[in-house]
Amino acid sequence: MPHSPLTPAGRGDNAVSFAKDGFLAALPVLTPDQASRVREQFDVLEAQVGRETAQIGLLDRHLTESFIYELAVHPKVLEAVESVLGPDFFLLATHFFCKYGEGDSAAKFVAWHQDVTYWGLEPPVAVTVWLAIDDADEENGCMRVIPGSHAAGIREHGTAEQAGNLLSINQEVPVTEAEEASAVSLPLPAGFASLHEGCLIHGSLPNASTRRRCGLTLRYIPTDVHQSTLNSHGKRWKPILVHGTDRYRHWIEE
Repeated sequence: MPHSPLTPAGRGDNAVSFAKDGFLAALPVLTPDQASRVREQFDVLEAQVGRETAQIGLLDRHLTESFIYELAVHPKVLEAVESVLGPDFFLLATHFFCKYGEGDSAAKFVAWHQDVTYWGLEPPVAVTVWLAIDDADEENGCMRVIPGSHAAGIREHGTAEQAGNLLSINQEVPVTEAEEASAVSLPLPAGFASLHEGCLIHGSLPNASTRRRCGLTLRYIPTDVHQSTLNSHGKRWKPILVHGTDRYRHWIEE
């Protein structure tokens, strides 16, 4: 049976909470020592490409960097995704988001948005895992979500008026005052992760600290989803089956 944004195929308490709120928070993935090692590996990659590219330009590096792919298929990550999505799913994409503090006059932020809006997926079902490479807290701009905002499906997005939006095409979804007031922050120690549904409205405020805030987003889709249009980058996705079986054969797998 095809999935819908309101009826994830998972089982148990995670699936119930995820269906209601649209997210799960503070899931331990890496030990402190493992998290430190991953941060060191990212630091090397950041030094190679430079801060400007590291900020939002590191897309799908799991295809070339083994440590990123290993994070994407980490047993605890796959277990969490299975709990809300069911047993059969692809890794769709990976993307680093870095916000550098240090009093940047054009403070970077992530506007309110929904992930699947410009992904070209049918049905528009996806789960994003946000894995903290650095400690993420309110001071350095951790993710904020509006609980339950996924229930209405995809909303029309406009363009952000405030300068500094890190989203690729400067998109932003309008929210009501009541929704803004209901937003909750999702602080994560390095090595912890959150999960959110593709239609959940989320964003993050500028980094007001002198610390970097880096997170790795890992995107997953159930195998019944296909690509109906090109994504916001004008490209087709390169999915990898990382759990279960693919009975639908919608994709040429990477």
